[in-house]
Amino acid sequence: MSDTVMKVILETVQISLLVLVMMIAVDLINVWTRGKMGEFLKRGRQWRQYVIASLVGVMPGCVGAFTNVSLYVHGMISFGALVGAMAAVSGDEAFVMLAMFPKTALLLFGILLVLAIFIGWLTDHLVRRWHIHTCTDCTSELLHGNSEGFSHYIKEHVWRHIIKRHLLRTVLWTFGALLVVELGLQHWDLKQFTSEHSLTMLFLGALIGLIPESGPHLIIVTMYASGLVPFSVLLTSSIVQDGHGMLPMLAYSVKDSVKIKGFNLGFGLIIGLTVYLIGW
Repeated sequence: MSDTVMKVILETVQISLLVLVMMIAVDLINVWTRGKMGEFLKRGRQWRQYVIASLVGVMPGCVGAFTNVSLYVHGMISFGALVGAMAAVSGDEAFVMLAMFPKTALLLFGILLVLAIFIGWLTDHLVRRWHIHTCTDCTSELLHGNSEGFSHYIKEHVWRHIIKRHLLRTVLWTFGALLVVELGLQHWDLKQFTSEHSLTMLFLGALIGLIPESGPHLIIVTMYASGLVPFSVLLTSSIVQDGHGMLPMLAYSVKDSVKIKGFNLGFGLIIGLTVYLIGW
């Protein structure tokens, strides 16, 4: 038990530090440019948001997801763009897939990129049509000029806004989610499922994708590499799961996090079942 807790603490520290760096980086750019980065993403065709967010999200690892969450929190990308970006995220499992089946992994990333752009556009359309309420930019976001000085920036932006209002909740959510997942996985035995249960695995893969953790998805990755599940199962799980990317979003808004996972669960099942029926 103590080893598990220490492991979770170390992972929490690593993730939280990375989140902190990304949030400060985005805030710095936004402050120094006086919001011009946000205006660049928001002005003109909204497809710019979908393409940029999806490209950032499809990069291996969870940094892309953290970056997009920071952009969303700062009001630089829409809710739909974030949903699409999360669909493109494969988390740390992307590195494993590149090592185990590189050609298929690259094909999967390409498919996820295209799907993410379409999912982003469709989600924003549905949000407007169904009048779904989503969070707006942080009300305490500060956009002071550069003349305020470095010490002012550290005190007002980094300490009061980012650390006190965001980082603490991120640390708590990260630790809680990782601890629950770590303890739960110790009692799961998913190796009994084989290729004879491929349709069951598709739904199971979607459910595993709901877990905000880089790790459970490796069950699907390993089974695919061993020829136990078809590509449709891997695709479904990849669309729904987003590694650690949802943890900072949970700290910002639980309601938005549930909506994001709900959209991607629906898209993952629809697309995955379609591909499954085709025979992939």
